[in-house]
Amino acid sequence: MGIISGVIDSTLVAARDAGADKVTAVNLRVGEMTEAIEDALQFAFEALSEGTMCEGAQLVIEMVKPRSLCFECANEFEHDRFHRACPECGSYETVLLSGRELEIASIEVDIPE
Repeated sequence: MGIISGVIDSTLVAARDAGADKVTAVNLRVGEMTEAIEDALQFAFEALSEGTMCEGAQLVIEMVKPRSLCFECANEFEHDRFHRACPECGSYETVLLSGRELEIASIEVDIPE
């Protein structure tokens, strides 16, 4: 609920600044490593958007797969949440490059004429 509350607050500010009277879509990028559950985000959005410019808007969620870089062999690779060893050399000396994102990619609004 806290994540979506922040998303709605930020979306409403941006929509008002644009002169919009309705938000029609919110597009999020969410990394799988955040362990956010897509269905829970959808439910929270529907519940928390009631009575706001976001009510009835579509929430589009792009889940971002984890991607890491190996310090040993410089291999860049995708993996799941549990297996971060480099598939090339087997090293666990890796750094996460993506997969922890939680960002509003874009919003779509109706602006009165």
